[in-house]
Amino acid sequence: MLLPTPTASELSDYRPADFDTLPQALDYAAQGATGINIYSGKGTLLEALSYRELRDQAQVLARKLLARGLVPGERVALVADTDGDFARAFFACEYAGLVPTALPLPAAFGGRAAYVAHIRGMIEVADTAAAIAPVALQEWLGDAVEGLGLKVSGTLAVVDATEGWEDIPLPTVGPEDLSYLQFSSGSTRFPKGVAVTQRALLANIRGIACNGLKIGPTDRCVSWLPLYHDMGLVGFLLTPLGCQISVDLFATRDFARRPLLWLDLITRNGGTLSYSPTFGYELAARRAETASSEALDLSHWRAAGIGGDMVRPEPLAKFAAQFESRGFKASAFVPSYGMAEASLALSFAPLGQGIRYDTLDTDRLERDHLAVTAGPDAPRKRDFVLCGPALPDHAFEVRSEFGEVLPPGKVGRIYASGPSLMHSYFGQPEATEEVLSADGWLDTGDLGYFRDGQIVISGRAKDLIIVNGRNIWPQDLEWTVEREVSALRSGDVAAVSVDEGGAEKIVVLVEYRAPDDESRDNLKKEVAGVLRLRHGVETDVVTIPPRALPRTSSGKLSRSKAKALYLQGSFALSVIATAS
Repeated sequence: MLLPTPTASELSDYRPADFDTLPQALDYAAQGATGINIYSGKGTLLEALSYRELRDQAQVLARKLLARGLVPGERVALVADTDGDFARAFFACEYAGLVPTALPLPAAFGGRAAYVAHIRGMIEVADTAAAIAPVALQEWLGDAVEGLGLKVSGTLAVVDATEGWEDIPLPTVGPEDLSYLQFSSGSTRFPKGVAVTQRALLANIRGIACNGLKIGPTDRCVSWLPLYHDMGLVGFLLTPLGCQISVDLFATRDFARRPLLWLDLITRNGGTLSYSPTFGYELAARRAETASSEALDLSHWRAAGIGGDMVRPEPLAKFAAQFESRGFKASAFVPSYGMAEASLALSFAPLGQGIRYDTLDTDRLERDHLAVTAGPDAPRKRDFVLCGPALPDHAFEVRSEFGEVLPPGKVGRIYASGPSLMHSYFGQPEATEEVLSADGWLDTGDLGYFRDGQIVISGRAKDLIIVNGRNIWPQDLEWTVEREVSALRSGDVAAVSVDEGGAEKIVVLVEYRAPDDESRDNLKKEVAGVLRLRHGVETDVVTIPPRALPRTSSGKLSRSKAKALYLQGSFALSVIATAS
């Protein structure tokens, strides 16, 4: 009977990312008994890959990659399924001095041609010398790399069949070498390859382990997050390894079908650390309303992280209430903030704080850019979650549009600095200079303010809607509609602004499930009426088919891409295609 790797590593000394490089970290973790456990969508353990086995297998594959003519420093594209092969290939690249580049899996409703074009673009941007995919996608990968002249392409079996590798020496990997490229998610422009050095990565893992989550040798991770996103890759593959602790993984697509499997694995193996965007908690709580959760025991779950999107207090409160009888503690919630350009994490709310939020006067926020606590008579209010102070050796500044550092309570653009920041956007010096200054400050592109020494995120600068001098946050409009229109669910709405004759017009895209024109017309009238009443804005409401709104690699709404699709007329075409 296949058993998961244990929680106890059996190492005499616990070292929380106390290494210069990932190969050093794996060499040390391989001396213990912990590792990576891969589960099916039905909760069956498919593979228990100890760090010792991972180290041995990765080193063999590393020599085989070099025997195929690859040279240290070259990039290797890896289609990142949640399986042992991805881990083996990733660490083979690390030992060989190659730079792995995780590529996404196909979207559920994307189509072959769109996916092939997408990953071909990534492969070209990264200037890769090799590309590896799971067996199920080898033909699609073949289409994507056709004519590119790669040294190696295909499945991992192609590499494994290499001969004459035994005497190939492995290079010495240093802290200034690139560890991997992480494609940024969600943009109207093509995603950029974030180049992360070994030094930056290990600094971030140390910050997570020693300060953010205070990881210890008795912790155990559980995750369904995709390994092609920084929260899945760094948070739940590289960080557990760097801390010599075991991790239980299953695929994102399986989470979407069976969200309670997440909580079942936490129960089964005594998981203590797990993360999700808000929508994951919301989905699990909703499923528990119709499925039995009596067997769950979440009492060991000490850090329930929230990241990858705006933190929404209301769905998290519902999750806590739903699972309180199963041992879940609301104080376990850990709001956090970060991005691929900072390896992963920049801040964590203090452990045990739970969800602490400001209730702000929306009118003062929109008109004066001030975070003013809403009084009892404030006509409009909104909650914003505190995401903690910057990690040690890191810092935040909130700046005005003119670059002035703003005082606490004043909303502006968030800048960050510290040892975890990226080296560059690979091969794109101009794009790098746009966001990373010579003195080491990163323009995050986010808006926010300070409260009691903690950073509070209010939204993305590029998504902000400005109408008649008012700064309107699109999520305010979206959440109001989702809350007050019974036919809609969380994630069904996107609010964007478009230029119409020199003036800004608000367009609200709504995924509809109504079968007839009359129902859709009534839905549009209801949405427009709610926004007129609650926010005092006039909107054009456009209905689009279910699952048409674009998502980033972390699953969050990409408003910029939604806006681009709207302006291109793509939503109108998808409506016609659905009707036909």
